Amino acid sequence: MTHILIAIVAILCYSAAATLIGMRLFRKTEGWTPQRPLVLALIFVGLMLHSWLLWDSIFSHAGLNLGFYNALALTTWTIITLLLVSSLTKPVENLGLLLLPAAALSLVLEASFVDVDFMRPSADWPLKIHVLLSMLAYSLLTLAAVQAVLLAVQDSHLRSRHPGGFVRTLPPLQTMESLLFEMITAGFVLLTLALLSGFAFLENMLAQHLVHKTVLSILAWLMFGGLLIGRFRKGWRGRTAIGWTLGGFVVLILAYFGSKAVLELVLQRTA
Repeated sequence: MTHILIAIVAILCYSAAATLIGMRLFRKTEGWTPQRPLVLALIFVGLMLHSWLLWDSIFSHAGLNLGFYNALALTTWTIITLLLVSSLTKPVENLGLLLLPAAALSLVLEASFVDVDFMRPSADWPLKIHVLLSMLAYSLLTLAAVQAVLLAVQDSHLRSRHPGGFVRTLPPLQTMESLLFEMITAGFVLLTLALLSGFAFLENMLAQHLVHKTVLSILAWLMFGGLLIGRFRKGWRGRTAIGWTLGGFVVLILAYFGSKAVLELVLQRTA
């Protein structure tokens, strides 16, 4: 019961923060505007409760329980942590408009369903490093994908000569693009290290139950790498950058959560 209550409060904090961000972005009058510190405070409280829930669900004497719903909640925790830390120095808290509801949904699923997929305490450290790098790469590239969505909306408004309202609250287009490529570059580096650590230390990267994950991860890596090359050699930007970012993100999500969902929820097997 305590677990459920804490999950409800965390969900409410995330939902309230997302609502306040929406009020800031879509306000049409000059009335009360939610202040940035209030939004960040709600995110922080939600994140602390999210952390408690993960500790209660994932860590046990049998090892780390990284079943589908726990892994999803852990991924959203990493994403929100990166969002909160980044928001201290950069204007990226508006990404929470999409990310916070996703984090709240992951907690609903985590609290509603029980699944088991243990990583034993005796697991080798290279495996733990590989999992950590993969999680950070997925999370950073998720931030980049949401940034790309906001950039697409901003670009569309500017092209249609309607720069007011929602777009008015966003940083300039050039700043938004710079933030996007900073996220993609950092995520690409982490994804590269995750793939290298997998091939260097793991013996089953191309095993039957992992081959789809490996192939799709490499394809996503090629897409993000191609985007960065295009950016620095041909000056790719705007809709081209947005398309490549979202395409790479979809492939990456299919690589991890798509294959994990099929294995655990459909085939009832663990990875």
